[in-house]
Amino acid sequence: MKSQYRDMDLPQILFTLMFILLLIIACLWVVQPFILGFSWASMVVIATWPLMLKLQRLLWGRRSLAVIVMTLLLLLLFIIPIALLVNSLIDNSAPVIAWAMQGHMLPELNWLNSIPLIGEKLFSSYQKLVAGGGAAIMAKLQPYIGRTTGFFVAQAGHFGRFMIHLAVMLLFSVLLYWRGEQAAHGIRHFAFRMAGRRGDAAVLLAGQAIRAVALGVVVTALVQGVLGGIGLAISGIPYATLLTVLMILCCLVQIGPLLVLVPAIIYLYWSGDTTWGTVLLVWSCVVGTLDNVLRPMLIRMGADLPMILILSGVIGGLIAFGMIGLFIGPVVLAVSYRLVSVWMHEAPSPNDDPLTVVEELGEHDEEPPAS
Repeated sequence: MKSQYRDMDLPQILFTLMFILLLIIACLWVVQPFILGFSWASMVVIATWPLMLKLQRLLWGRRSLAVIVMTLLLLLLFIIPIALLVNSLIDNSAPVIAWAMQGHMLPELNWLNSIPLIGEKLFSSYQKLVAGGGAAIMAKLQPYIGRTTGFFVAQAGHFGRFMIHLAVMLLFSVLLYWRGEQAAHGIRHFAFRMAGRRGDAAVLLAGQAIRAVALGVVVTALVQGVLGGIGLAISGIPYATLLTVLMILCCLVQIGPLLVLVPAIIYLYWSGDTTWGTVLLVWSCVVGTLDNVLRPMLIRMGADLPMILILSGVIGGLIAFGMIGLFIGPVVLAVSYRLVSVWMHEAPSPNDDPLTVVEELGEHDEEPPAS
C-alpha cells in the first residue's frame, strides 16, 4: 500500500484532492437546506436522550412507543409554543413600530420633584420634553429604533422558512430517536478514525457541551420566559406575547426576565392597578429567582460555560441564522470552547521541566487499539 502511494505523481495527487473536494462541495450543496434543521434536531435529541430511554423502559421496552411520546412532547412543549410566539411577534410588531416611529404624549412624572438635589432640574427638563411632544428626541431616535426593530421583525418575518426548519427538525428528531445508537456509533467511529482516542473523547465532550447549553440555558430561558409571559397576560399588560419573546431573549443572553417584568410592575402601579401590580410583583420574584434553582439542576448534566460565550452565541447566532440561531449559536460556540479548552489543558505547563514533559509524553505515546 505504501509503495502504491509512493508511485503516485504530483498531478495524480492534485486531481485526486480536487475530485474529493468537489465531491464534498456537491454533498454540502445538496444537504444545505437541511443542515440547520439537522443541527437543531441533534441538539434536541442529545439533550433529551436520557428522558427517551426512561420512557422506553416505562413503556415495556418498546422504542416505537417512546418515539411517539417524545414526538408528541416536542410538538406540545416546544414546536407549537415557539411557532405561536413567532407568529404573535409578527402580528404585534407592526403597531409597536408605528408607536415608536411617532411622537406620543409622554406621561407626567411628578415624583421626579422628590429626588434630592437634582429632582427639580430633572422635572423641569422632563416638562420641556412633554411640552414639545418629544418631537426632537424622537427625531433623533427614530432611525435607530427603526433599524433595530426592523432587523428583529425581518428575522421573525421569515415565518415560512422558520416553520420549514421546525418541520425538518421534528422529522430528523424522530429518525434520530429511532436510530440514535447507530448514529452515535457511526459518529464516534468516524471521530476515532480521524484522531484516535482523542477524536472519540472530543465527540463525548461535544455531547456534554450540547446538553449543558440545551438544558442549562435554553430550557431555563424558555421556562422563565413563558412563566413571566403568563404573569403579564393575567395582569392585563398589553402586548404580553411580544414581551414574552423579549423576555426569552433576555434570559438567553443571561440578563434575566426582570428587565421586562419590572417596567410592567411600574406601569401597573402608575396606572392605579395596585392589586395586579402586587400580584405581578410577587410572581416576578418567583420567576426572577427560578434560574438559581433550575439552571444548576439542569446544567449538572453538562458543563458550566462562561456567560460571554452564551451572549456571543445568542447574538451572533441570531445575526447569522435568524431566529433558529438563538438555539444553534450558543451550541456551536460551546462545543468549540469545550474542545479548545481540553486541547489546551493537554499541553504541558510552561513552568514544567522540559525533560520531564518529554518523558511523560513518550510513556503515553502508544498505538491506539483497532476499532
